[in-house]
Amino acid sequence: MADMSASASLALTHLVPLAKEFDEDKVTPGVLGFIVFAALALAVWGLMKSMNRHMGRVNFAEADDQQPDAVTPDTGKSTA
Repeated sequence: MADMSASASLALTHLVPLAKEFDEDKVTPGVLGFIVFAALALAVWGLMKSMNRHMGRVNFAEADDQQPDAVTPDTGKSTA
């Protein structure tokens, strides 16, 4: 167990100097990333609102058959 913590601390000491070399503007998404994310969020919201409106217009009740199945004419053709 002590070996694992020593190797972890050794790895962190090697990675800390590398982290200082990164430019923060290149690592973060910035304003452009926020604008793209906000546009995608608005598009999904609009699509969900449209879908909800269209689903409200759908008639889920089944139409009643006017003729029973036994009265249908026989054409003499095989369905098999």
